[in-house]
Amino acid sequence: MVDKRPIGVFDSGLGGLTVVKALKNNLPNESVLYFGDTARLPYGVKSRELIIEYSVQITEFLIQKGAKLIVVACNTATAMALEELRSRFKETKIIGVIEPGSKQAYLDTSTKRIGVIGTDATINSRAYQDSLLKIDDKIHVISKACPLFVPFVEEGMITGSAINYIVEHYLSSFQNDIDTMILGCTHYPLLKEAIGRYTKNIKLVDSASATAKEAGIILKKHNLKNTAEKSYSLDCFVTDLPMKFERLGKNFLGEPIGSPQLVNEI
Repeated sequence: MVDKRPIGVFDSGLGGLTVVKALKNNLPNESVLYFGDTARLPYGVKSRELIIEYSVQITEFLIQKGAKLIVVACNTATAMALEELRSRFKETKIIGVIEPGSKQAYLDTSTKRIGVIGTDATINSRAYQDSLLKIDDKIHVISKACPLFVPFVEEGMITGSAINYIVEHYLSSFQNDIDTMILGCTHYPLLKEAIGRYTKNIKLVDSASATAKEAGIILKKHNLKNTAEKSYSLDCFVTDLPMKFERLGKNFLGEPIGSPQLVNEI
């Protein structure tokens, strides 16, 4: 079966483009619609009710655009809104980033001592801890909120003394306590170099690749794959600052992304 409908992906801003990049690498036949809610970021300091409201609005938008699968490429929205989205949109397959990332961390750890860094909302939700303990109740999870990481990444400030200072401030307490760390926000992979300086003997888990593999499994299971020749395309939508999104987006995707479409109302 050839299902040429696109995959819908959304995040509060640019971070979810790391998942788009992984989707392109793993599923080169699939087209992608990406929605970055740049007017209302960051989600990590918002209430659960607001995050659900925003996530429902964006999911409706992507489904109306023809999305056959929704990927919630935002750890905060996954933690707060995934189950509500699945309940409301039963006819559409919806996956998040937390379960795939947790599974990968479990495969990578040898000591069962796993660290998780993320936004305030993600860490306070205990979503990663719950997901990991479902896999193995002997896992020891150490979590740390790093709320300044997202604003720095969104401004393109991924190197330099300022971000190095902040990384050291947040992560110095992790040393020698864990052997694996989940980057529990899709913005954080762009800080791998800075984070790596303070986690030299710790395996870093980026959930983007694991999520892309999960998407492939879902598409195949439900006969939703595009089995035609390679036909990847990307269309982006944002709620604010499209030129800035275009300029910084290539840092996440590794290539130019083209001009995103501004969405004023959803």
